Amino acid sequence: MTPSATGTPAITSATDSAITSADTPAPAPAILSVQARILIAAAPGVVYETVSDLSRSGEWSRECTGGRWVSGTPRTVGAVFRGENYRGADVVPWAPVVRGPWTTESEVVAAEPWRLFQWVVRDSAGRRQDSTWTYELQATAGGCLLIHRYRLGRLTEGLAKIFEQLGEDGRRRFAAAWNEKLADDVAASLSRIKSVVEAASDSIAGSAAGRGGRG
Repeated sequence: MTPSATGTPAITSATDSAITSADTPAPAPAILSVQARILIAAAPGVVYETVSDLSRSGEWSRECTGGRWVSGTPRTVGAVFRGENYRGADVVPWAPVVRGPWTTESEVVAAEPWRLFQWVVRDSAGRRQDSTWTYELQATAGGCLLIHRYRLGRLTEGLAKIFEQLGEDGRRRFAAAWNEKLADDVAASLSRIKSVVEAASDSIAGSAAGRGGRG
C-alpha cells in the first residue's frame, strides 16, 4: 500500500485466526500484526535519529509518555529502555487490560542507522518476548518513507493472564479489537512523527536562511 501524497499514513493490519498460548513451542503465527507508512520531507538519517530516541516517544505515542535507558548504550543493540505508559478507561473499555500508569522494559534488537530500528518487550524476568516494534526507513526523492510495524507472535506475560479470563470467542473478539486499536495508534504515531521531524527541519532551514541573509 502506497502512502498518500497528503502525508496521511497508509495502514494495513491483520489478525491470524489461530489464537496460541504463551507456552506454544513452535513459531507462532501473529496474534496481532499492524503496520503503517508515511512520507516525511527529511533525510532518513534525521528521521532515524528522531525515532530511535525512545525517550522522546511521549511526543508522538498515544500511550508511552516517555522513559529512560536503564542499561547498555542508548539506541544500540542490547540496550534496555524502561518506558512510562498511560492508558485511559475509554480505550477498548470492555477489555480487561491495565488502566492508568504502568511501565515496560524493552530491548533493542536491531539498530541500523538510516534503515532499521527494532525493539522487543521483555517480561518481568528480563526475557525477550515475541512482541516486536519496528521502524523501517527507505530513502525517497523527497526525503524518507517511514514504516512502523508491530507484531505479536506468542502471548506476552500480561496478555496470557488476560486470555486466561476469556473464552475462545472472547479471545477472538479481543484480538480483533486490539488489532484495530493498535492500527490506529501506529498511524497516529507516524502522523505526529512527521509533524515533529518536518517542523524541526523547517526551523533549522529557517535559522540557516536567517544567518545567510545577515550582512
